[in-house]
Amino acid sequence: MSYETIRLWCIKFGPQLARRLRRKHQGFGDTFFIDEVFVKIQGKQHYLWRAVDQDSEVVDVFLQKRRDAKAVKRFFRRLLRKHQGESREIVADKLRAYGVAHKELMPEVIHDTSQYANNRAELSHQPTRVRERGMRKFKSVDQAQRFLDVHASVYNLFNLGRHLVSANTYKLFRLRAFASWENTVEM
Repeated sequence: MSYETIRLWCIKFGPQLARRLRRKHQGFGDTFFIDEVFVKIQGKQHYLWRAVDQDSEVVDVFLQKRRDAKAVKRFFRRLLRKHQGESREIVADKLRAYGVAHKELMPEVIHDTSQYANNRAELSHQPTRVRERGMRKFKSVDQAQRFLDVHASVYNLFNLGRHLVSANTYKLFRLRAFASWENTVEM
């Protein structure tokens, strides 16, 4: 079996597995930490928008060419559609476009822009950067978006908060995550 065969399987079956994992997901918290990071794809700069909840689970990942109010509104609409509900609080950095989108789409939600409050979202980019380096950069926007959607779903399944629980509880969570993975793959 070659690497190319595995790559083609990932392209074909990855989005299906991600959809199944999202369907089985228990739900997200009510506080979203939102941030954007620069990603170069074929020499052009793109912006990777990411929303995580208070448990560091990835709610949504979206790749766009722009970093303006229109792009933030598009990301917020996508976030609201995927989350199917309102969050209680949104924590973001001081990009003015966040304020514009917040006032238009979710005026009743608390918008926190205090210093260091958004560190959870800033740190959530690290696993993606590690995978990006391992893949030797993203080759196209479609490939990157497809990979990021699948990676977020799988990451949420195995993000168990090891430092927050005892060893026995962690083993139980790990067994449950692997059982859920097996059920997802078998379907």
